[in-house]
Amino acid sequence: MQRPNLELLSLLLLLLLWQLTAFLANNRLLPGPIDVARRLWGLTVDGPLLSDFGHTLWRAAIAFVASMILGTVIGLLMGRIRWLDRLFAPWLFVGYNLPAIVIAIALYIWLGLGDVALILAVMCNKMPMVITTVRQGAQNLSPDLDELAVAFRLAPARRLRYVIAPQLLPFVFVAARTGLSLIWKIVLVFEILGSDGGAGFRINIFFQFFDVAGILAYTVVFIVIVLAVEYGLLRPFERQALRWRPDPV
Repeated sequence: MQRPNLELLSLLLLLLLWQLTAFLANNRLLPGPIDVARRLWGLTVDGPLLSDFGHTLWRAAIAFVASMILGTVIGLLMGRIRWLDRLFAPWLFVGYNLPAIVIAIALYIWLGLGDVALILAVMCNKMPMVITTVRQGAQNLSPDLDELAVAFRLAPARRLRYVIAPQLLPFVFVAARTGLSLIWKIVLVFEILGSDGGAGFRINIFFQFFDVAGILAYTVVFIVIVLAVEYGLLRPFERQALRWRPDPV
């Protein structure tokens, strides 16, 4: 007998509870999923939803890719070179705990209310997390495999590909997942703070008009995008990249 799909059942239960709560509240400030679906359709067909998410996705993608590349390189260097780690560890600690809003305001003042300032602000907030995660992975690389690479006189490029990268990839995927969830939130906040377009900019307008249905419609789109990236991109790529690892017993 086939087991029920608990994930789908959970989602249906959530929608049912949401609709029941909205029905009992009977208030325009608490729309149900049916009303939100209608609003979502209208914003998609006749509204600015596609354009707004185009702006936001473009900003988030650039900030994500740049942060992952730079953060991975810096984290690897700090994890492998002890004096470099000791020298820049205080910088990393400060960057990790510096309020995101302070970075955004400072960059907006210096560079103006544009995409460059927004993307740099997102990168400054994401990179410390990536560096910290990758640095931890680099510090836990197997010394036995390092000795083996030295014994076989592997070139630096081959050592990176066959010895370091396979061990480091799980930490990179952790940084990618946590960073992806963080980037969405930061981009939205910074678009609300100062931007001429994007999902955060539109949500701010919805807020001013108490358009809760519009806010929830954009939230649904965010959830769909995150799920699509996780199940359609990250997980297949992770399985392919880590196929060499034995399955847990």
